[in-house]
Amino acid sequence: MQIILKKDVENLGLEFDTVNVKPGYARNFLLPQGIALLATPKNKAALEATLEARKEEEAKLIAAANAIVEQLKKTSISIPAKVGTGDKLFGSINNSDLSAALAKAGVQVDKKYIKIPGNTIKRTGKVTSIVRLHRNVEYNFEFDVVSDAPPAAPAPAKKVEAKTEEEA
Repeated sequence: MQIILKKDVENLGLEFDTVNVKPGYARNFLLPQGIALLATPKNKAALEATLEARKEEEAKLIAAANAIVEQLKKTSISIPAKVGTGDKLFGSINNSDLSAALAKAGVQVDKKYIKIPGNTIKRTGKVTSIVRLHRNVEYNFEFDVVSDAPPAAPAPAKKVEAKTEEEA
């Protein structure tokens, strides 16, 4: 069922997006809450008229989103996490952890704009997330998940003393 969102909905879309959802989700939650409209031809025409009227405001929003994307391009993030055997994490990393790490780096991105494949990360390594700041502005942001333990020092070599003939 196609609907038009009236508000940003996490894991679904942003305001004025036209998205496909299951009929029960639309009928029982989105429509009664006033979060969405059915995507009828009349509502689609009204959406186009609204977007046309908001062109200047949309241009400002796109410019702000592009500025954040430029900041993201200059930012590299490593998220430390507790690691068990191999590269498996204790717990997981999600979009709110990435949002907090970006805030520490000086880039403010709300967690609802960040989409991580599979919703959580359970292993160390490079990960690509999608940061969607506007319906027309998306950026694939790469970051690292690393172990928070200090690197293990190599074990000291044991001294092997040669026995002399007298000791033997």
